[in-house]
Amino acid sequence: MRRLGGIVLSIILLTASSVWAKPREDQPLSNIAIHKASIALHDSAYIKASPTILGLRGQNSEWVSVEYNFPNPSYKDWIGVFSPANFSASICVPENPRVATPVLCIAPIKYQFANYSNPKYEDTGKGMLKLQLINQREDFSFALFSGGLGNPKLVAVSNAISFVNPKAPVYPRLAQGKSWDEMTVTWTSGYGINEAEPFVEWGPQVGDRRFSPAGTLTFSRSSMCGAPARTVGWRDPGFIHTSFLKNLWPNSMYKYRLGHRLFNGTIVWSQTYHFRASPYPGQDSLQRVVIFGDMGKAEADGSNEYNNYQPGSLNTTQQVINDLGNTDIVFHIGDICYANGYLSQWDQFTSQIEPISSTVPYMIASGNHERDWPGTGSFYGNMDSGGECGVAAETMFYVPAENRAKFWYSTDYGMFHFCIADTEHDWREGSEQYKFIEHCLASADRQKQPWLIFLAHRVLGYSSGSFYAEEGSFEEPMGRESLQKLWQKYKVDLAVYGHVHNYERTCPVYEHACTSKEKSHYQGPLNGTIHVVAGGGGAHLSDFTTLQTRWSLYKDYDYGFIKLTAFDHSNLLFEYKKSSDGKVYDSFRITRDYRDILACTTDSCPSMTLAS
Repeated sequence: MRRLGGIVLSIILLTASSVWAKPREDQPLSNIAIHKASIALHDSAYIKASPTILGLRGQNSEWVSVEYNFPNPSYKDWIGVFSPANFSASICVPENPRVATPVLCIAPIKYQFANYSNPKYEDTGKGMLKLQLINQREDFSFALFSGGLGNPKLVAVSNAISFVNPKAPVYPRLAQGKSWDEMTVTWTSGYGINEAEPFVEWGPQVGDRRFSPAGTLTFSRSSMCGAPARTVGWRDPGFIHTSFLKNLWPNSMYKYRLGHRLFNGTIVWSQTYHFRASPYPGQDSLQRVVIFGDMGKAEADGSNEYNNYQPGSLNTTQQVINDLGNTDIVFHIGDICYANGYLSQWDQFTSQIEPISSTVPYMIASGNHERDWPGTGSFYGNMDSGGECGVAAETMFYVPAENRAKFWYSTDYGMFHFCIADTEHDWREGSEQYKFIEHCLASADRQKQPWLIFLAHRVLGYSSGSFYAEEGSFEEPMGRESLQKLWQKYKVDLAVYGHVHNYERTCPVYEHACTSKEKSHYQGPLNGTIHVVAGGGGAHLSDFTTLQTRWSLYKDYDYGFIKLTAFDHSNLLFEYKKSSDGKVYDSFRITRDYRDILACTTDSCPSMTLAS
């Protein structure tokens, strides 16, 4: 397909996804056999990049032009973007003294085929690409390779280009703190604690400024559990800083900016951002929540094409940005960026979501592509994390967990009480996490917080995904067996999952049976929990089984996300929106009062005695 021009190739990729039986799960960078690279510099070949200095107006993302020429062109030729600009063998660390280091030992941060948008490249050997770079703490260079991805031969290397201040504080990620009146800000920079003091300057829109110090974390190659995270996928993550903004006034607007005070007295500032503080738990006000899973990252310039992620991931991100004025908090429930051991992709992802995460709390859950690795305490022994074993996600994002290595936590937002599980650790009855889940559900004061929501990555409830149907479980094996009695006992309204890359909604269900024939407006007690799969954030889509299940009300093989709107203590609106246009394609309402929550239903009745 790559013999065709880039525009035609894009069209084919967009239309072919529906007929591919099983898309590849590989991270696109893993398709490059970088350890097989050889040097084949050609006197007449060249590659040039401009401008050489980026971010002159303070921006942390900029488009560059890459011009190249090769006298012996082929449809297999490709351009790799490397950072740091020096990617020679001199930076390779030998595994042991008896093993020679490879010619190249780090993967590029992105790549594109030379004939992309250059349909005459194979005839002329000349081409030009527009590529988008983000500030990632180091300089960049571009390399022209022949031989395809499987047998790369380095033909030419470009000049180096860099941002004005590559160490600048970038990509803030807001998150709920451990108390309702606390907001946390996490960001990335190139400044270690021996070089500068990180802090946040913040305050109300009009009023005195405050200064909150930030803690600093990082991780090393040795923190990774295996390849490629420890090998060709490794890239220094820089320093990750977190500051806690406390004693916020409910629903008030605040402004903030990130600062690093160098030891010579100079302060390096970010731009100024804004956020709205969380409402008081139980506060009666309009509250809007967006939830999705499995979004991943994609490149606006079309590079690193990953199972057709470009339309899904970028569209979901853009639709949330478009409606940010009507969004209060976002939950990304696992499979965050699919870095899969290529650490540069975490910067790419945090840059992609910055307009969202810098404005509203961006809460995450742990998924298999963040955590799973054999022998590391993961509930599953697969290698989906690419050797990251949770370290990158747990460092790059803050969640109000007691222990971020155990990625389960609760958080309140006004009339909502959220219990977020970690499906990559044991949740079965008797486990540490099971005890947390029961305590989280039991601690909801339903008079103040009537909307009780359970979130998890893998499907612990119900899904018509083909691979679950083939297992005969319609769920993660052992998923609901332990938990359904908790959902029923504590009257969980809604359980939302990712992992299956599509959308599906059930009836209110308990023990496989619908507890209501209603489909769009539920009034009074639900007598069961509505289960929703919202895994269509951007990753390749998952097929449904052809079997018709009695509990499934709505299915959609498309990219999308859900939105919950609590109007007051008695009225909740659920909406499913497609990422392609932001329009609502499925919805329902729940209308009830406090007496309906108190009502005794099947297996939720308190034990009684004859004592008077």
